[in-house]
Amino acid sequence: MAPCNVAGPRDCEANVTIPVLIVPGLGGSGEQHWQTHLERLFPDAARVHQDDWARPHLTRWVDRLAQAVAARPAAVLVAHSLGCLLVAHLAARWPDAPIAAALLVAPADVESARHTPDHTRGFAPIPLLTLPFRCVVVASTNDPFIEFERARELANAWGAEFVDVGPCGHINVASGFGPWLAGERIVASTMAWIQASERFPRNSLKAAIA
Repeated sequence: MAPCNVAGPRDCEANVTIPVLIVPGLGGSGEQHWQTHLERLFPDAARVHQDDWARPHLTRWVDRLAQAVAARPAAVLVAHSLGCLLVAHLAARWPDAPIAAALLVAPADVESARHTPDHTRGFAPIPLLTLPFRCVVVASTNDPFIEFERARELANAWGAEFVDVGPCGHINVASGFGPWLAGERIVASTMAWIQASERFPRNSLKAAIA
């Protein structure tokens, strides 16, 4: 099991030209959120912007993500919470979308009234299909927005590698994130895989943050 934050060299600013697309969830990601720090770290990173972060609308949000993906083909998507489900919905509607890989952190269970608010229910049902690009799901054992085993089920359905980061809440500012070295290292490792044009061995992303 990997800790929430992993000490190590911050070598993510190496000479890379692969675009990174930040996909926030409900409420967007503020100035102190790890997604914002990561966006600043990578030179070719951009953010998906929604018109209303407080009132998620599936069709509008998917359309906006599709526009961003089309504008930045072969990007690595970095999604959090509701943004993870947005990526899955896009893949279901546009299986040939030019996405190189995705890091899906703390997906929210919009099918559970116990874990998510009613105004996210428009994102249900959650697509349970193998995503047509490389993917890793990062989950916390005490995330208030999803049961840990449910997160594992989603990762399995999506054909994703699964990383257990232990008791880290929703992996957001409220739970202490901030800069997140483990996430940066996963993105950097994914970029290395893309540049090498060869598939990493299974569990390679887990090894990258161990």
